[in-house]
Amino acid sequence: MNNEVLIVGCGDIGRRVSHLLQAEGREVTGLVSSEESAAPLVAAGIRPLVANLNDPDDPAELPGADLVFYFVPPPGGGITDPKVRNFCAATTGAKAPKRLVYISTSGVYGDCDGAVVTEETPANPQTSRAKRRYDAERTLLAWGKAQGVAVIILRVTGIYGPGRIPVFRLRDGHPLLRLEESPPTNRIHADDLAQVCVAAAEKGEDGEIFNVSDGQPSTMTEYFLAIAERVGLPRPPQIGLDEARKVMTPLMLSYLTESRRMDNSRMLARLGVKLRYPTLEEGLKASLAEE
Repeated sequence: MNNEVLIVGCGDIGRRVSHLLQAEGREVTGLVSSEESAAPLVAAGIRPLVANLNDPDDPAELPGADLVFYFVPPPGGGITDPKVRNFCAATTGAKAPKRLVYISTSGVYGDCDGAVVTEETPANPQTSRAKRRYDAERTLLAWGKAQGVAVIILRVTGIYGPGRIPVFRLRDGHPLLRLEESPPTNRIHADDLAQVCVAAAEKGEDGEIFNVSDGQPSTMTEYFLAIAERVGLPRPPQIGLDEARKVMTPLMLSYLTESRRMDNSRMLARLGVKLRYPTLEEGLKASLAEE
């Protein structure tokens, strides 16, 4: 075992985490699912590793690393995460890391009717997507206990940042839910999520859960209106929930039918994180300036 870091699912957030770790002199290997996805890693000074976590035999050659960040989303369909199971099966004994940070979702809390959610709020996943994430959490915690791995879970809200601003929806004229009907949602800038990941790896304790958000909940409608104002596009039409159920995608509707206000005080206090973008206004300004 060595002092290297393995980022499983090294996409945008993985590259941002890697940048912070490389500044500390750490060597980083990034696992991706295709040669095409490996090219950006090489450009970023990350050692690429191509493996298919859907295949139980493919991840058998995973390198040993003291620290693992697991960022791979579950596959679609069902309520379990076979990719996590395949990863755990391939990293046992001498290959097991000392610590693992997992990006989960705030969706595991389910619909809280706009109530404030802390890490003590019981998990109640209601969508298949959230159930898969919760299954991954429990799988990793059980594997960590069996292998002596400290597992830290980040329940992350909506991620935005450069390359993640949905300007195309505004240009295409997609309607928004009426402001007065739009429930509270939560978000975090990609750069802030990256620094939370690194802080969790350094300071988080085995089994700890952290809600990750900027602590400034607003509605999805307010989010899109803020983008429209920032980029100088007309405000989209607003429709009621009954009409939205007829014209919006199931994924978008799932974001609009669950509501909660995420409490990020444990993240700030325990991990000592100082957010670069504590407000949407600051985050949007910086994100669009990079695009």
